Amino acid sequence: MTANTENQTENQNPNLSGDSALKLMRNFSQKYAKQTGTYFCADLSVTSVVIEGLAKHKEELGAPLCPCRHYEDKEAEVKQGYWNCPCVPMRERKECHCMLFLTEDHDFAGEEQDIDLDYIKEVRETMG
Repeated sequence: MTANTENQTENQNPNLSGDSALKLMRNFSQKYAKQTGTYFCADLSVTSVVIEGLAKHKEELGAPLCPCRHYEDKEAEVKQGYWNCPCVPMRERKECHCMLFLTEDHDFAGEEQDIDLDYIKEVRETMG
């Protein structure tokens, strides 16, 4: 095994497949929206893409690193924790750069705090 392959293996959670990571992040997102009194974007395809990105990072990096930002070193960002969802700006000020968790007065806030798993998968298929 090469050093690069070893690093990839260490960063991946072998118990978390793509679909289980997706279910986990969907469930987390729904629960967190309800706990914080926030809502998903009125365009649920935005919500789907963000949840998909969180799931991918959860699977690859072991943490739901914000998928809407650029990072020079994702592993270092995960360890720092600032941009792991829910990120510090969300926890402190209810500011979600990804538009996953929106306060009801936000221009793009919808009325939903739930999203269908099959819908997320359908959006994923259209993105491929």
